[in-house]
Amino acid sequence: MARTFKRKQSMAAISEINVTPLIDLAFALLIIFMITTPLLEQSIPLDLPLETQKPQSTRDDEFQTISVERDGKVYWGKETVTLARLDELLASAAARSAPPVISIRADKSLPYQKVIEVIDLVKANKLTRISLDTQVR
Repeated sequence: MARTFKRKQSMAAISEINVTPLIDLAFALLIIFMITTPLLEQSIPLDLPLETQKPQSTRDDEFQTISVERDGKVYWGKETVTLARLDELLASAAARSAPPVISIRADKSLPYQKVIEVIDLVKANKLTRISLDTQVR
Protein backbone atom coordinates (compact mmCIF):
# COMPACT_ATOMS: atom_id res chain seq x y z
CA MET A 1 0.00 0.00 0.00
CA ALA A 2 1.36 3.24 -1.02
CA ARG A 3 0.61 6.47 0.76
CA THR A 4 -0.18 9.63 -1.01
CA PHE A 5 0.89 12.94 0.46
CA LYS A 6 -1.36 15.30 -1.38
CA ARG A 7 -2.68 18.58 -0.07
CA LYS A 8 -6.32 19.24 -0.18
CA GLN A 9 -7.05 21.95 -2.63
CA SER A 10 -10.06 23.26 -0.77
CA MET A 11 -10.07 26.75 0.72
CA ALA A 12 -11.91 25.82 3.95
CA ALA A 13 -11.58 28.13 6.94
CA ILE A 14 -9.77 26.88 10.05
CA SER A 15 -12.32 26.68 12.85
CA GLU A 16 -9.86 26.09 15.72
CA ILE A 17 -7.91 28.64 17.74
CA ASN A 18 -4.28 27.90 18.48
CA VAL A 19 -3.96 28.55 22.25
CA THR A 20 -0.30 27.56 22.60
CA PRO A 21 1.02 31.14 22.20
CA LEU A 22 -1.53 32.39 24.76
CA ILE A 23 -0.42 29.79 27.30
CA ASP A 24 3.23 30.71 26.69
CA LEU A 25 2.39 34.38 27.28
CA ALA A 26 0.50 33.59 30.49
CA PHE A 27 3.41 31.57 31.88
CA ALA A 28 5.91 34.29 30.93
CA LEU A 29 3.83 36.93 32.74
CA LEU A 30 3.45 34.66 35.77
CA ILE A 31 7.22 34.21 36.00
CA ILE A 32 7.82 37.95 35.66
CA PHE A 33 5.36 38.72 38.48
CA MET A 34 6.82 35.98 40.70
CA ILE A 35 10.28 37.50 40.34
CA THR A 36 9.37 41.18 40.71
CA THR A 37 6.87 40.97 43.60
CA PRO A 38 9.43 40.19 46.36
CA LEU A 39 11.64 43.01 45.09
CA LEU A 40 8.80 45.50 45.35
CA GLU A 41 8.00 44.47 48.92
CA GLN A 42 11.54 45.20 50.15
CA SER A 43 11.74 48.70 48.75
CA ILE A 44 8.53 50.18 50.18
CA PRO A 45 9.25 53.40 52.11
CA LEU A 46 7.35 53.53 55.40
CA ASP A 47 6.33 56.36 57.68
CA LEU A 48 5.78 54.56 60.94
CA PRO A 49 2.90 55.78 63.12
CA LEU A 50 3.30 57.38 66.51
CA GLU A 51 2.05 55.52 69.52
CA THR A 52 -0.96 56.95 71.29
CA GLN A 53 -1.92 56.14 74.81
CA LYS A 54 -4.41 53.30 75.03
CA PRO A 55 -5.94 51.67 78.06
CA GLN A 56 -3.73 48.75 78.98
CA SER A 57 -5.10 45.47 80.22
CA THR A 58 -4.17 44.69 83.79
CA ARG A 59 -2.12 41.54 84.22
CA ASP A 60 -0.33 39.96 87.11
CA ASP A 61 2.89 39.56 85.11
CA GLU A 62 6.20 40.45 86.65
CA PHE A 63 8.23 43.02 84.71
CA GLN A 64 11.99 43.51 84.73
CA THR A 65 13.32 46.72 83.24
CA ILE A 66 16.56 47.02 81.27
CA SER A 67 17.52 50.62 80.50
CA VAL A 68 20.24 51.80 78.11
CA GLU A 69 21.47 55.38 78.39
CA ARG A 70 22.73 57.60 75.57
CA ASP A 71 26.39 56.81 76.38
CA GLY A 72 25.74 53.03 76.33
CA LYS A 73 25.45 52.36 80.09
CA VAL A 74 23.14 49.42 80.78
CA TYR A 75 20.91 49.23 83.86
CA TRP A 76 19.14 46.22 85.36
CA GLY A 77 16.38 47.97 87.26
CA LYS A 78 18.36 50.79 88.92
CA GLU A 79 21.68 48.92 89.07
CA THR A 80 24.43 49.65 86.52
CA VAL A 81 25.64 46.39 84.94
CA THR A 82 28.02 45.23 82.23
CA LEU A 83 26.80 43.09 79.33
CA ALA A 84 28.42 40.01 80.91
CA ARG A 85 26.62 40.65 84.21
CA LEU A 86 23.38 41.32 82.31
CA ASP A 87 23.75 37.90 80.66
CA GLU A 88 24.03 36.27 84.11
CA LEU A 89 20.99 38.15 85.42
CA LEU A 90 18.95 37.18 82.36
CA ALA A 91 19.98 33.53 82.79
CA SER A 92 18.78 33.55 86.41
CA ALA A 93 15.52 35.22 85.35
CA ALA A 94 14.99 32.60 82.63
CA ALA A 95 15.51 29.80 85.17
CA ARG A 96 12.45 30.87 87.17
CA SER A 97 9.23 28.92 86.82
CA ALA A 98 7.45 32.08 85.62
CA PRO A 99 10.02 34.22 83.78
CA PRO A 100 9.36 37.98 83.83
CA VAL A 101 8.42 40.19 80.92
CA ILE A 102 11.59 42.06 79.89
CA SER A 103 10.92 45.75 79.36
CA ILE A 104 13.67 47.45 77.35
CA ARG A 105 14.00 51.22 77.58
CA ALA A 106 16.60 52.96 75.43
CA ASP A 107 17.46 56.58 74.73
CA LYS A 108 16.23 57.64 71.28
CA SER A 109 19.64 59.01 70.25
CA LEU A 110 21.35 55.72 71.10
CA PRO A 111 22.83 53.81 68.12
CA TYR A 112 20.45 51.01 67.13
CA GLN A 113 23.24 48.41 67.43
CA LYS A 114 23.39 48.87 71.22
CA VAL A 115 19.70 48.01 71.55
CA ILE A 116 20.17 44.96 69.30
CA GLU A 117 23.02 43.73 71.55
CA VAL A 118 20.68 43.83 74.55
CA ILE A 119 17.87 42.11 72.63
CA ASP A 120 20.34 39.41 71.47
CA LEU A 121 21.23 38.70 75.10
CA VAL A 122 17.55 38.41 76.02
CA LYS A 123 16.87 36.04 73.12
CA ALA A 124 20.00 33.99 73.86
CA ASN A 125 18.56 33.25 77.31
CA LYS A 126 15.29 32.08 75.72
CA LEU A 127 13.21 34.92 77.16
CA THR A 128 10.50 35.54 74.60
CA ARG A 129 8.27 38.10 76.28
CA ILE A 130 9.89 41.44 75.44
CA SER A 131 8.38 44.91 75.69
CA LEU A 132 10.01 47.92 74.00
CA ASP A 133 9.04 51.09 75.85
CA THR A 134 8.20 54.22 73.87
CA GLN A 135 7.20 57.74 74.72
CA VAL A 136 3.50 58.49 74.56
CA ARG A 137 2.47 61.64 72.70
